[in-house]
Amino acid sequence: MNRRIAFALLCACLPATSLATEGALGRSITGAQITPYVGIIPPDPGLHFSISYINYSGNIGASREVPIGGLAAVNLRAKVDLYAATFAYIWDTGKGRWNIASMFTMPYIRPAVTAGLVIGQRQGQVKDSASGPFDLYFAPVIASYHVSEVEHWSFGVYVYAPTARYDKGRLANLGMNTWTFTPGVGYTHLFDRGSIELSGLVGVDFSTKNNATDYRNAPVAHLDLLAMKRTPSGWGFGAVFGWIQQTSDDKGPTADRLNGFKGRALGAGPAIDYKKSFSKDSSIDFTLRYVKEFDVKNRIKGEPLVLNVSFAL
Repeated sequence: MNRRIAFALLCACLPATSLATEGALGRSITGAQITPYVGIIPPDPGLHFSISYINYSGNIGASREVPIGGLAAVNLRAKVDLYAATFAYIWDTGKGRWNIASMFTMPYIRPAVTAGLVIGQRQGQVKDSASGPFDLYFAPVIASYHVSEVEHWSFGVYVYAPTARYDKGRLANLGMNTWTFTPGVGYTHLFDRGSIELSGLVGVDFSTKNNATDYRNAPVAHLDLLAMKRTPSGWGFGAVFGWIQQTSDDKGPTADRLNGFKGRALGAGPAIDYKKSFSKDSSIDFTLRYVKEFDVKNRIKGEPLVLNVSFAL
C-alpha cells in the first residue's frame, strides 16, 4: 500500500500546462490536479521517481477575444503536450501522525496555437508552435496528517518559477513569465479495508504580474474530487470531477478591454490505475484519466488526458 501511496504523491506533483488565464487556460486544468491518495504521505522514507504526460487540446469560440502574449486573438485553438520528470523525497519523520515530503519537477512542453484573427499587430489566420523546457515546479514541504488509519489530510504550497523562455507577441510560449504560488489542501478517506477511496483537493493559484504584457491573472480556485474502487488484481476503476473558478477579474489594459476575462470550467470523466509488483522493493504503477469539460466560460474548452508512471527506487 505504501508504494502505491508514494506513487500518488508523485502524481500530485504533476505540473499543469501553460497558455495562462492570460491565454484562456492556466496553470490548473479541470480535473487534472487530484490524484489517488492525495491526502496521504506514507511514513517510509526514501526517494521516488515518476514520469508523466499531459495532452490537452481545445478551442474557444470565434466571437470571443482572448488575451495571449500581449495580443488579442479570436477563434483560438490550442494543443499542448507536456512531459515531466518528478523526484519526491519522503523525510524520515517516523510513524507518528505527521509525515513530510519535498518534490521537484523538470517539465518539457510542446504548445501549438492557431488563431483565426489576431487583433492589433496581425490579421488573418496565424499559427505558432514551440518546444522546450517549461517553468520549473517544486514544493519545499508537503505535510500529511493522519487522523486515523482511514482518514488523512495533506497540506502544501506548490511553486512555479518563471524559468522558461517567454516572448511578447508570440501565440505559443514555453512559459508564462509569472511566479505562481498554489496553497492546497487534500483529503482522503478509505472504506472497505482500503479498497474504496474518496478523495478531494482544493487549491488557489496566485500569480504575479506578467511584466512583459502588463497582465495580472486573478486568483484561480480549483476543486477536484476522486472516487476509486480497487480490486485484488491490482486494477482500480473510478471517476474524477473538477471545477475551476476565477475569484475576480484579471487586471491590465487588455483585461480591462475584455471586461476582466473572468473564467470558469467544469469537467468529469473516468480514471483507472494499476500496480505491478516485481519484488518487495520493486514495482511499477500507472494511472490514466480522461476529462470532458463543460459549462466553460472565458477558457479554452477541451478534453485533457493525463498519464503517470512511477517507479520505486
